[in-house]
Amino acid sequence: MAIIEFLLNGVPKQCTVSPDTSILTLLREHLGTTGTKEGCASGDCGACTVAIGDLADTPRAYTSANACITPAHQLQGKALVTIEGLAAEGQLHPAQAAMIECHGSQCGFCTPGVVMSLFTLYESPDKDTLSLTPEQLEESLGGNLCRCTGYRPIRDAALQMHTHSYERPSWYNATLPKASSSSTNTQNSNECFFVQPTSLADLTAARLRFPDARLVAGGTDLWLESTQRLTPLDQLIDVTHVKELLTLKVDEFNNQSGWWVGAGVTYTQLEPLLNSHFPAFRHLLQRLGSQQIRNRGTLGGNIANASPIGDTPPVLLALGAWVELASTSGTRCLPLDHFFRGYKNTALAADEILSRIFIPKPSNTHALHAWKLSKRREDDISAVLGAFSYRLEKDTLHDVHIAFGGMDAIPKRALAMEKKLEGHKVTVDTFRAAQAAIAQDFTPMSDVRGSDVYRQQAAANLIERLYLTLSTPDQEVMLHAYAH
Repeated sequence: MAIIEFLLNGVPKQCTVSPDTSILTLLREHLGTTGTKEGCASGDCGACTVAIGDLADTPRAYTSANACITPAHQLQGKALVTIEGLAAEGQLHPAQAAMIECHGSQCGFCTPGVVMSLFTLYESPDKDTLSLTPEQLEESLGGNLCRCTGYRPIRDAALQMHTHSYERPSWYNATLPKASSSSTNTQNSNECFFVQPTSLADLTAARLRFPDARLVAGGTDLWLESTQRLTPLDQLIDVTHVKELLTLKVDEFNNQSGWWVGAGVTYTQLEPLLNSHFPAFRHLLQRLGSQQIRNRGTLGGNIANASPIGDTPPVLLALGAWVELASTSGTRCLPLDHFFRGYKNTALAADEILSRIFIPKPSNTHALHAWKLSKRREDDISAVLGAFSYRLEKDTLHDVHIAFGGMDAIPKRALAMEKKLEGHKVTVDTFRAAQAAIAQDFTPMSDVRGSDVYRQQAAANLIERLYLTLSTPDQEVMLHAYAH
């Protein structure tokens, strides 16, 4: 058990809750604040969307989060805004006023979450609500499901928010009355606890002391064990306050220029780097969960989770990424393709944590494609994801790196396929040979997202798409959509 101190709509709160308490449970069951609704309890529907701000920020920026899968203890020293806090002295927030004016609510169950997503969009310092693009709207609202309105009135409300005058309530930039820190009691390995180390040294020491404790960053996957499988999460080590895991810097490694990305850096924080140097990777992020998930989920968590259908590992494999593993004894680095050992099995020792990821800087002639196949365009898990990195010189392929997710027990390089393409011309025969090599590289699984036969064909089709992209560079191979 631990004490959490935070601001709720500008009001200081102090709560003592168990480690596996979510923000949603804290609000509804401990604080009696029931405006935030529970829909799916898995971070898919957005009904429970809240806004979280850092008290150190000036002006304060708020990001959306799914309260159902966000640990309550991560509110320590933060500002939480819920639907109850938006209206002040009889004045509605522009998001609320626009939703009423545009008839954006019918049954009303999803409405609090929709309004909170609009609130963070309105308050975002990098979004101009006067000229929101369809892409920005879909990116911001893709994590909020509504079965009544058909979304058009909600989109209309987003576009009309700026027409409503608004004076922020006095609590908007409120602070806690005094500096505070959560108190924990971790005397033996059998206790129930939630610890929040602030340095890599403290984190690795906690990992050594409690090897069976679960590490939590965004919680976007881990927390489903609690909400969906009802698995107790009673020993948790939170990594979101570890400063070394939150850094992103340019550096040299292994005679290469590139970027060291802390394992705790979220997808949203990674976007500026990807926009500048890896636009195909940034494009893929638009289909990785929802805005709420991207605000919380981390690159390190997606790798350490070792899911065969994780979205980022195939891209990182194609880019030749490395990982740094840390323990009390020091650090060691591995190529990412040596990190995955088997289904949900990695090279991490019991006392190690994933601390950083190195992404090499591509040359000006390198190209990258990342294509995801899933049943829904937004907020869905991959059936198959292919990543392709290469240089094309005089119609000949060089430095070919291909990786797939969803095609085996681990995210994996397609080494036989790469060999068929490396140093060869872009011809039909070359790519037919690469398609035939799929069987040498992968033993696809069958599950609810697709059979092994489907996955084999889907991977072959992505190779075909690469061929068409290279052979007809002036034509769009597929019907264009912003997140195709």
